[in-house]
Amino acid sequence: MAPTRTIAVPECPTEHDRLLARILSGPPLPRHVAIIMDGNGRWAERQGLQRTAGHRAGVAAVKRVVTAAAEAKVEALTLFTFSVDNWGRPKREISAIMRLLYETTRNELKEMAAKNVRLIATGDIDGLSPTRRRALKEAIHRTRNNTGLVLNLALNYSGRAEILDAVRRVAKEVLDRKLKVADIDESVFAAHLQTNGLPDPDLLIRTSGERRLSNFLLWQTSYTELYVTDTLWPDFGEDDFFRAILDYQSRERRFGRVGTHRPTNGSARE
Repeated sequence: MAPTRTIAVPECPTEHDRLLARILSGPPLPRHVAIIMDGNGRWAERQGLQRTAGHRAGVAAVKRVVTAAAEAKVEALTLFTFSVDNWGRPKREISAIMRLLYETTRNELKEMAAKNVRLIATGDIDGLSPTRRRALKEAIHRTRNNTGLVLNLALNYSGRAEILDAVRRVAKEVLDRKLKVADIDESVFAAHLQTNGLPDPDLLIRTSGERRLSNFLLWQTSYTELYVTDTLWPDFGEDDFFRAILDYQSRERRFGRVGTHRPTNGSARE
């Protein structure tokens, strides 16, 4: 039997404190949470602002969720930051997104170090401009020894492209006689994915109410629990993140097998 976790709750707890206490005292936590951050443009339009304002507001949501993930003892957080399909957006919007990425990476480096966050990236980083690429690689290098939350930015990323790249690398090893066809299994293939070293996501959150994967972590999310909220990404906060985890903790993960029991933490929608 796992040891009972004792959680200190403030004398006058806030909703934030209560949610966090329930999470930390409940069933197993998700080790890896992935998020499709959707709704920046719609948020801006509802505010009567340009779409670029929505992306800037989305950066604030990222900071809130990184803080919440660390508080909830999540090991890894993957954020779908920029898809290869996003290159089809208006050039002005793309420029604003890339400028925000550059500014945020540089401005938040000290805070990531202070919070013991280790930054990594998944995707075609070489497809970024030299300036953005240098800033990202510098941040990855400077946080490489941090031992807290692993923050993985899926940047210039495509799930299909990642799988194809893994297939090519496996095929090359076979041709080079470094790998036998008979030895190729799921673990061997997964080791050739860009997310090698990370556990598969236990929980995938998608904001803005859309119900699709959008070419995100297609191999890794085979048994991931999905949580969809109508909240637009710029409005998504720490308590929203906690409620998603509580919802996850209320589920029984069967992985294709027959269920045996129900978790005892209760749903966040109670």
